[in-house]
Amino acid sequence: MAREALKNSRALSEIEAAKYIGMSRSYLAQARMDGRRDNRTPAPPFIKIGRSVRYLREDLDTWLNSFSKLEHLGQA
Repeated sequence: MAREALKNSRALSEIEAAKYIGMSRSYLAQARMDGRRDNRTPAPPFIKIGRSVRYLREDLDTWLNSFSKLEHLGQA
């Protein structure tokens, strides 16, 4: 039952968000610290609740959808 509640959670922890987007937890931490930099993949939006970092599921979906879908590497 707890697993089902987590599956429907709107705010994800760093570990849950990393799994959700298929990236590492260290990528999320580094991207948050770097901010927007040239030639770097921008970090997904996040929120802070006290000292806790959370990622909203809808923000992660929007972030993922912002990247181009490629048929082959020649399109990049």
